[in-house]
Amino acid sequence: MIRIVLVDDQTLVRSGIKGLLDLTGDISVAGEAGDAKAALTLIPLLSPDVVLLDIRMPGESGLEVLTNLAAQDALPPTILLTTFDDDEALLQGMRAGAKGFLLKDISLEYLADAIRRVASGLTLFRPALTERILHGLHDAATSFPSLEQADILTIRETEILRLVAGGFNNREIAEALKNSEGTIKNHVSSILSKLGVRDRVRAVLRGVELGYL
Repeated sequence: MIRIVLVDDQTLVRSGIKGLLDLTGDISVAGEAGDAKAALTLIPLLSPDVVLLDIRMPGESGLEVLTNLAAQDALPPTILLTTFDDDEALLQGMRAGAKGFLLKDISLEYLADAIRRVASGLTLFRPALTERILHGLHDAATSFPSLEQADILTIRETEILRLVAGGFNNREIAEALKNSEGTIKNHVSSILSKLGVRDRVRAVLRGVELGYL
């Protein structure tokens, strides 16, 4: 059973998410908090497997909760929830130690899968590629030279490709993932080589075509 703590200032939202997760069979809400102060007390006490944390709350924000818990070395794997597809908040959340970032309009299946992924040690940053960007990419022409059979990307390369699609440069990705800029540059070069394309735009288009994004 994956134990989570749910932090959101809206009681109705908490109740709705809890009710949906109760249907999964393998995810349980071990505790709830309606503000940052309560979250900072509850999370270290319960030591959940995953925290679902509202990024926008009155008073202290979810980002401040992340920073505070990280400073205490008491930050469990955390998914930030928001109603806004905010790239700047995404980047700040990654820097603060979040492992995932999801919009509240996702399905139960997607949320449950995200929790399972983060609980297993993976990361998930869906808003790095907004629905608006996805729509534009699917409408874009993909008749450019590329390898007919692309090599498979690693989990890390897929994560970086998603951030590239979100418009982040190598320095920003390096800061967010706590790698050197040179390491990210090498990963991007590997992505281009595996996908058989010559630039980042074509890599994103190819990534959409292959189902990475």
